[in-house]
Formats: sequence, structure tokens, C-alpha cells
Amino acid sequence: MQSEVMFAGFGGQGILLSAKILAHAAMEDGLEVAWVPSYGPEMRGGTAYCTVVISDRLIGSPIIRNPMHLVAMNRPSLEKFAPLVKPNGVILVNSTLISIESGRDDVDELRVPVNDIAVRLGNVRSANIVALAAFVARAGVVKMETLRHCVKEEFATKEKLIPLNMAAVEEGEKAAAK
Repeated sequence: MQSEVMFAGFGGQGILLSAKILAHAAMEDGLEVAWVPSYGPEMRGGTAYCTVVISDRLIGSPIIRNPMHLVAMNRPSLEKFAPLVKPNGVILVNSTLISIESGRDDVDELRVPVNDIAVRLGNVRSANIVALAAFVARAGVVKMETLRHCVKEEFATKEKLIPLNMAAVEEGEKAAAK
């Protein structure tokens, strides 16, 4: 079993953090992991993407041309990377910022208004956690309980952010079930 997940969006949307938390959860689940970030020199506002490779055996190469899954947080990312996703993968679309569909009928497209959900929870900066949880709930690449644990650990030094991010996990999981 090997899954490749690409997270993509603007710098400042928490792309690298989402991927880091997923990689941590996969390691906690006893899987092999490769985490490969890529971002422009301007970072905030520029393009950012990150690939996480998860496998039950050694990973031959962390460089992936065609990921199994995509979490697209903005329209340019969807347009650029959706054509590369392997058939039968999951494409999560941040429908708050992306009005178009992926144009793929051979994937599981999950449209979630992650920014709207995050604003409703009290902070738009939790949108990446909403998206991560919705993606994990749909794709099943790691256990939801492991994801919850890793989100808590990630924010352990900023305890006041734990309730917000745990609510983001719950709302993301609910959105994936709809």
C-alpha cells in the first residue's frame, strides 16, 4: 500500500503544516513516510505545495509526478495539479475559494467550504485543519483518532489553540460524511 498526497495552495494557508501533521499521523500509525515541501521564495501569498508519501514498505522515491490524492486550497492549485491525480484518488476542493470543479469523473471529488467552516469556528487560520480532517475522513490514509492525537501534539505549546483545532477536525470529518 502506498498513497501520495499533495497539499497545494497559497503560502500562508497552512499547506506545509497540514502535510506535516499528516506525516506525523502516518508515522504514529507505524507507516513509512516522506514529506517533501516546495514553495516560492516569497512564501506568504506565493505558491506552496507539499507532497506526503505514505507506505507500508520502504519508499523508493519521495519525488512523485502523479499523486494519488490532492488537497487543493485555491483555484490555481486545482487547475495545475488535478490533471495529475491518479484515477480513483480523492481530490478535496476548498469550495469557499474555488468555484469550479476538477473536471475529473474518475476521482472522488470532495467539495468542502473549508474557509467558511473555519470562520464559523472563530478563526480562518484553522481552514487547513478542516481540510486535512475532511480529506483523512474520506481517503482513510491514517486513522482519525491518530490524526486527532497529532493535531493536539502539534498545538501543545499553544494550548489555547487546541480547542479551535479540535473543533476544526470534528467539522472537517462531518463535512466529509455529507
